[in-house]
Amino acid sequence: MDPLPFRCEAAVARIARALVTVSLLLFAVCCTLQARALGEKKYAGVTPTPGSFALAVNGKTATIFVDPQEYPGVTRAAHDLQADVQRVTSLTPQLEERKPSGDAVIIGTIGKSALIDELIHRHKIDVAEIRGKWECTLVQVVERPMPGVARALVIAGSDKRGTIYGIYDISEQIGVSPWYWWADVPVHHKDALYIDAGRYVHGEPAVKYRGIFLNDEAPALTGWAHEKFGGLNHQFYAKVFELLLRLRANYLWPAMWGNAFNEDDPENPKLANEYGIAMGTSHHEPMIRAQQEWKRHGTGPWDYSANGEELRKFWTEGIERNKNYESTITIGIRGDGDMPMTEGQNIALLEKIVSDQRKIIADHLTPTLASDPQVWALYKEVQAYYEKGMRVPDDVTLLWCDDNWGNIRRLPTPEERKRAGGAGIYYHFDYVGDPRNYKWINTNPIPKVWEQMNLALHYGATKIWVVNVGDLKPMEFPIEFFLDFARDPQRWDKDHLQEFTRLWAAREFGPEHADEIADLVSTELKYQGRRKPELLEPDTYSLTNYDEADRVEQEWKDLLARAEALQKEIPADEQDAYFELVLHPIKAPTIVNEMYIAAGRNHLYAREGRADANDYADQVRSLFKADADLTDQYNHVLANGKWDHMMDQTHLGYWYWQQPPVNAMPAVTEMQPLAEPQMAVNAEGAFSSEGASGYAPPHLSFDNYERETRYVDVFNRGTGSFHFTASASDPWIVLSTNGAEVSKSVRLHISVDWDKVPSEQAEGTVTIASGNGMPIKVRISATKPAMPSRAAPGGFVESDGYVSMDAAHYTGISASGDLHWDRIPDYGLTGSAMSVFPVIAASVLPPQPTAALDYKVYLFDKGDFTLQTIIGPSLNFVPGRGLRYSVAVDDQPAIVVDALERNTDQDWAKSVSDECRKIETKLHIDQSGYHTLRIGVVDPGVVLEKLVLSYGALKPSYLGPPESFHGVLAQK
Repeated sequence: MDPLPFRCEAAVARIARALVTVSLLLFAVCCTLQARALGEKKYAGVTPTPGSFALAVNGKTATIFVDPQEYPGVTRAAHDLQADVQRVTSLTPQLEERKPSGDAVIIGTIGKSALIDELIHRHKIDVAEIRGKWECTLVQVVERPMPGVARALVIAGSDKRGTIYGIYDISEQIGVSPWYWWADVPVHHKDALYIDAGRYVHGEPAVKYRGIFLNDEAPALTGWAHEKFGGLNHQFYAKVFELLLRLRANYLWPAMWGNAFNEDDPENPKLANEYGIAMGTSHHEPMIRAQQEWKRHGTGPWDYSANGEELRKFWTEGIERNKNYESTITIGIRGDGDMPMTEGQNIALLEKIVSDQRKIIADHLTPTLASDPQVWALYKEVQAYYEKGMRVPDDVTLLWCDDNWGNIRRLPTPEERKRAGGAGIYYHFDYVGDPRNYKWINTNPIPKVWEQMNLALHYGATKIWVVNVGDLKPMEFPIEFFLDFARDPQRWDKDHLQEFTRLWAAREFGPEHADEIADLVSTELKYQGRRKPELLEPDTYSLTNYDEADRVEQEWKDLLARAEALQKEIPADEQDAYFELVLHPIKAPTIVNEMYIAAGRNHLYAREGRADANDYADQVRSLFKADADLTDQYNHVLANGKWDHMMDQTHLGYWYWQQPPVNAMPAVTEMQPLAEPQMAVNAEGAFSSEGASGYAPPHLSFDNYERETRYVDVFNRGTGSFHFTASASDPWIVLSTNGAEVSKSVRLHISVDWDKVPSEQAEGTVTIASGNGMPIKVRISATKPAMPSRAAPGGFVESDGYVSMDAAHYTGISASGDLHWDRIPDYGLTGSAMSVFPVIAASVLPPQPTAALDYKVYLFDKGDFTLQTIIGPSLNFVPGRGLRYSVAVDDQPAIVVDALERNTDQDWAKSVSDECRKIETKLHIDQSGYHTLRIGVVDPGVVLEKLVLSYGALKPSYLGPPESFHGVLAQK
């Protein structure tokens, strides 16, 4: 198939990237205020424009007016605006509750503020667009709004949070990042501030309740909060509430490991209500009561069939205590301590528990309780109760959950979408449990987050989105994306994720370095998304096949070198923020990846008897210390010790799911070299030594398409040194050196001069000799076929017995009606991915027409092949459906493949550990030459990352073989 469509798409992509670059350049030229709401129209500046409102100029500021009858939370946020203007200009505005005069900032909520209602009555502002809606905001510059006021900046909200969000929108527009405190993003001084004339409306959010869950919070967050605030008290939560509101969030599940939000500090719930944060409790803490409260006060077992009266009393106290505070009320029950229910629990009993809980609520009903959502979290085994027939009343919100690793287990069916209570999602950026905890550092690439939460959006799970963020830091970046996407998903679709990252970088660090910082952050999360640090082992990446470990290590080193080079250009007042948001997230996993790879080399080299095995043991020790030093820098040096304990989480030395009590260095082997020098070689995994018998000569193959450079390690197994010579049997074999002195190890690179290869198949040898020892020969083969042409191969070309293809590099694409494949940029372990849209589409089984991706390949082999399809670790979130796609070669009938055909616990654990699924399909291809591999849509939800078609077994590796030589232009 002609690759022209790729050229067109690539050209369009290049134009799009150019437009984005131009936009950023204009941003850099025109915008002198760093911070503004991501993706929103800029309406604040430092120079006047026609009709603009002077917020601060000539040493004076406009006065801020709030009605005395306004919500306390609005008045409190107005004080934050007062403080933010001072942060930017060093001038402190007056905040008044009297009648406005002069140039005024008028803040208020429709129906609560007499000032705002007067402006509506006088037809100075039109609030029809926002009145009666959820969390909507109008910001408008108004001329002569009332007697005595020449010009006003009006911030009007449809409800309390609508007004508060409008206040914080101004703060962000004038240059105060939401992360000014939590990530030490500096506020840069401005002499003047103006708000452009105009009308700026923020509509209803797509998701009603948007928030985070502080969980798994020991030792890091707990230790930090105790040192900073004396505990997780109202002083601590005031910082959390403010951050959430600045991020336009409205919802929180509080920390619960040894903590009881409502009981530990009675000011906590009062403050949440004042700020405007709706409080929830976790999936196993019903009726607004913390698990710790039962441990402290409960009598008898946590067993409703045996102890119902005590549990009802306990739950009644929770409802009574919080009846006037905005909440979501978790209903149902799990085992004590987030454990499954005991054997023998039946659906009838569970339904009775829900009924009795609802009766408690009804018996104590207040206007607040009447509007509070009741939530049934279908977490782990609770989902099975639902699947077996358990039901709750129609007005209860079904909170569906992911698998704790970012893969949604179930979404509402069309019938379930009709339920009055709606549905939501409980998601994870952090987890304690199988197959291993991951709670040290951010490992959540936003393309993966987008792909899963986009499913939730389109399947109608939009009542509640809450994400487990562990200690909050260092999850700053994905937290903001998760909340922004929940609020405005149309703005942040898959094709604007890179823009989101660039705008985030520009807001925090200015436009000058925004492109570079965005690329650093995206690349770091791409690498982190391959495998979480807690799951790394010395043999995760192959030390011998495809240069895998070398490539991974070098990628991390190069990334860190870029980050450290840029650090030198970052202003002094931004260094702390840069360390927290950019440098540490890169440096920490770089050290850990290097450490495990060095441990792997130590193990391999010790088995081979290499003299440098001990050097790698020393390197592991050095890196282990570097990890400890970096932790110390974060805890004790960064921001003068402000974040002490925030990096206390252990992350090295896992041997089962639970975290190690202390960091433990990967085991290393010390070996004793031979008394005399002895030469040995390793030809990309094939070992041979002087005097060895019974071993076939190592073999390295080359072809005219890949034109690879391969290597042989010549190493010493003893003390002292030796000199080796290397010679090639034929002039077309090119050696990087003809000999060298070896004390530990020398890498000999071998390549081919293709102009000198005499035939389509050529054989030769490289002889490596040292002194009087027996020479070691390495067999060399070179393939130079006449077909296909290297200049225009017309697809992917088989090499070394396989064809490896990144999914986004298709050679043909076809749709079927609205059904189509589309690219999710930067998703997956290697490149970008292809997925099925619309995500809500029905399944399509052969022989029905379907959307397809074609991959044109040239094969030298024929017969039995294995297709390894690498897809994202998504689950079959539609009940009764698999996760299927179809495979066909040329005109052969399509084979339907279900990625979840087995789906055992072991399969699941491997898929979430590997961050992908690898499915093997047997194919038979009768002839060599050109063929077309077609991947067809069956079920939406499949995210295709890579395809490897192999003749015979592939060499073991984690990321799979690198992409094969091809003539397809990359889809970018």
